[in-house]
Amino acid sequence: MSNIWQFLPKPIFCLAPMFGATDSAFRQLLCEIGKPACAGRPDLMFTEFSNVQAIFSPDIKTVTQLLSYTAQEQPLIAQIWGLDPELFEAAAAFIVRAGFSGIDINFGCPEKTVVRKGAGAAMIDAPQLAEKIIKATLKGARGHLPVSVKTRLGHKIIRTEPWFKFLLQYDLAAISVHCRTAKAMSIGPAHWDEITKIVQLRNRLKSKTLIIGNGDIFSRKIAYQRIKETKVDGVMIGRGVFKNPWIFNSVPTPKTKADKIAAWERHLQI
Repeated sequence: MSNIWQFLPKPIFCLAPMFGATDSAFRQLLCEIGKPACAGRPDLMFTEFSNVQAIFSPDIKTVTQLLSYTAQEQPLIAQIWGLDPELFEAAAAFIVRAGFSGIDINFGCPEKTVVRKGAGAAMIDAPQLAEKIIKATLKGARGHLPVSVKTRLGHKIIRTEPWFKFLLQYDLAAISVHCRTAKAMSIGPAHWDEITKIVQLRNRLKSKTLIIGNGDIFSRKIAYQRIKETKVDGVMIGRGVFKNPWIFNSVPTPKTKADKIAAWERHLQI
């Protein structure tokens, strides 16, 4: 298996998957303004999340849009969510054929429409189903692509030790952690101290799974501070990219208001 996670330079800088925001056009924009030679683009990007049931629906127009991409966006990981393990297996096989660089399972979405169905972050309270989904996805990937998970510290309360000890049992390439509960959404402090605990737990268990921290990364300075404090393998940037589309630039350069306007105008053109 070619595991893209193992080939990326560390620390890894990822673009967080955000539904309705990080579509192909936005990812292409980051690639364009990040030139030359990937100096300012994310090391790894993700699609918006796609429901595994919708992938095999007769009307797959929306999913087709969610999973569309261009070559310049690679390495690109397809993120999926849902409840049916059999559909996760089939979706994983589909993603392999579609040419993505990896498969990511969403166990972290806090949106009520998703959580009420028992999916997303609600899966933290349903480890038996989560186990079936992970195993089914790994089976569908057939060793061709790495499988990762994006999640949170808990559903309604922080459950760091039991939840991540559970996840680290499996052959996951990486676990991306938004360091809040689903109930907290993006409100209140991000608990980066819990990320430290997860890294320490991973090390004690001698797992090879990479840990990626996510939550309130609004600058490269903050990113490196969190990496130093927690010893994570990388960070995932979400809302910070909208404030500064050049946040992934390894050599920060001042941008004028005109630069920002030009970037967003280009986004509309793509």
